Amino acid sequence: MNEPHKYRATDKMSDLICDNYSLLMVMSRFGLSLGFGDKMGFGDKSVRDVCESQGVDYRTFLAVANFISEGQCTYDEGSTDFSLAALMDYLKRAHAYFLDFNLPAIRRKLIEAIDCSEENGVALLIVRYFDEYAKEVRRHMEYENEAVFTYVDGLLAGRLSDRFNIATFASKHNSIDTKLKELKNILIKYYPEKGNNNLLNAVLFDIFNCEQDLASHCQVEDFLFVPAVTQMERKLKDEH
Repeated sequence: MNEPHKYRATDKMSDLICDNYSLLMVMSRFGLSLGFGDKMGFGDKSVRDVCESQGVDYRTFLAVANFISEGQCTYDEGSTDFSLAALMDYLKRAHAYFLDFNLPAIRRKLIEAIDCSEENGVALLIVRYFDEYAKEVRRHMEYENEAVFTYVDGLLAGRLSDRFNIATFASKHNSIDTKLKELKNILIKYYPEKGNNNLLNAVLFDIFNCEQDLASHCQVEDFLFVPAVTQMERKLKDEH
């Protein structure tokens, strides 16, 4: 991480989005909107100006944006400067996106794309499989919301716990995109071909995107969030 990052605070936010449109999701999860409260749009505003105008820590935004764009899998305490509180807020918003918007939207498109009549056992199996997957994701993310983030809130307030540490979470933190891969394969390999597959192709496209998004989300947790929390734990132990 000694090499210069791809994106910098002085870069135009519009250039970042045009360079990598997946950063639209990063913006949304930091609470940034495209207009940035300006009737003329974001124009030539820099990343720092856009973030500061909406009360977002620009260093944390850049840490996530560069991590996702560069595919970094390392964390350097000396050169990575971001807010743990801001990163946790980003992760909470991501959880809300998946649970309250993305997965329900995919389910609606899935039902529209396949024949769910009583005679079509494969279609009913697919919907049931998706529902079980959505429940698994909800359990995974609600545990993080209720246990992990509550613990980190305590650390940020200067409180250590003798009942939990981030290593416990990290050792059990498993990928949540595996079943989505299986669902994708079932649709591709086994669902009967119909005359017009536009709807099915559209929902498959959404599943591919969701799979990639979830994998990226888990990497941010593993390679940015967990090491930052570990650093916070060490700091508090040293102070005590």
